[in-house]
Amino acid sequence: MTTWTGRSAVEIAEAVRRKEVSPREVVADHLARIGALNGRVGAFRVVRDAAALAEADEVADRPDLAELPLAGVPVAIKDNVPVRGESLRIGSAATPDAPATEDHVMVARLRAAGAVVVGLTHVPELCVFGTTDGVHGIARNPWDPTRTAGGSSGGSAAAVAAGLVPIALGNDGMGSLRIPAAHCGLIGLKPGTGRVPADLGGAWFGMSENGPLATTTADARLMFRVLAGEPEAPARTEGPLRIAFSARSPIAGVPVSRPYVTFARQAARALGEAGHRVKVANPPYPLSFSTTILARWTGGTAEDAKGLDPRLLAPRTRRHAAVGRAAGRLGLLRPDHRAQLNERLAPFFEEYDVLVTPALARRGPRAAAWHERGWWSNVLVNTFCSPMTPPWNLSGRPALAVPFGTLPSGAPGSVQLVGRPGSEHQLLDLVAQLESSNPWTRTAPLA
Repeated sequence: MTTWTGRSAVEIAEAVRRKEVSPREVVADHLARIGALNGRVGAFRVVRDAAALAEADEVADRPDLAELPLAGVPVAIKDNVPVRGESLRIGSAATPDAPATEDHVMVARLRAAGAVVVGLTHVPELCVFGTTDGVHGIARNPWDPTRTAGGSSGGSAAAVAAGLVPIALGNDGMGSLRIPAAHCGLIGLKPGTGRVPADLGGAWFGMSENGPLATTTADARLMFRVLAGEPEAPARTEGPLRIAFSARSPIAGVPVSRPYVTFARQAARALGEAGHRVKVANPPYPLSFSTTILARWTGGTAEDAKGLDPRLLAPRTRRHAAVGRAAGRLGLLRPDHRAQLNERLAPFFEEYDVLVTPALARRGPRAAAWHERGWWSNVLVNTFCSPMTPPWNLSGRPALAVPFGTLPSGAPGSVQLVGRPGSEHQLLDLVAQLESSNPWTRTAPLA
């Protein structure tokens, strides 16, 4: 019996366009897998069983079916992105349960391309932390369900890594796509500023971007093109690139563990063997970066918590917002932080086209009720696990996580690639080269 779970989005869409399979069959297969495995990985807060099948039938009846880039492809949506008819809880008991009246533009673009929304995925409260847990559930890493899937797009990453959907929508304000992608062995692309619409609340002072989670370069590129509204695939990268390798942490005093340094060094070597020019070079991160990013991290939460009943917020979220309000009063949320950082980084990115770094500093913490623990313990576990991602939110440069290597536990390793503004497809070209030379297992071996 043919099953459509485990297939790539590109494979599914091609088969649906050729009418080798109906969208309903594809969606039904994925809903069955969600029903069987979601209890183990905690990916979804809402599963749209009947609504998704009805939506699949609507796709099948579209006169433009043969032209739809995501024809019949099941997709999961992070629960901070409005989906028409579904509540938007953002991982909190303090948010209203009323259904959204219209789709976010990202959801609208996915549906216009033929994708079928099968559900909304778990996030930590207000998408603050890098562990996805809260009153609505805990998202676990399908490769090791005792570990967190990461955050804040942890539910979306768990859904893709478990083969519950081929692609998912997430967003990234300080690493919220790349961190769970790195934990779960996926490609997670944070586009550069202005490449896709990112109007989600305050968007953390312009640091947050919407982007794809996928298991193949082709799927990540296809989904990114749909989100960005690109009608045609761009030309591939010509000639060798100048690539810098750095394992230095942007946050002073936070070391990177040996396995993740090794992954990044080996990925840089693989790109060198592919013909690129690779050198060891550290970006000039400012010493004040940790203070700046803490102020923006907490300040974004303070903005997002406005109008919510603080009694219904988890203690760690209340404290995070309080620190953000204090940062605002102390003048630590200056609007020129991005310009200052990019001025400092400009000479580095004039010399190098791409930066290769570890995606994480260490493996993910235990999957647990971190929202019930103290604020400081949450800040520490997040900072020491994932210090590598925040600079590229503040700078607005595109960055992605890509699977590379294997941890001693058997879970996937990961590296981060960072590029110049507008270089998303160039980064994906490099991912394609790594995928060819060092292929990864696409989904976790869940029975």
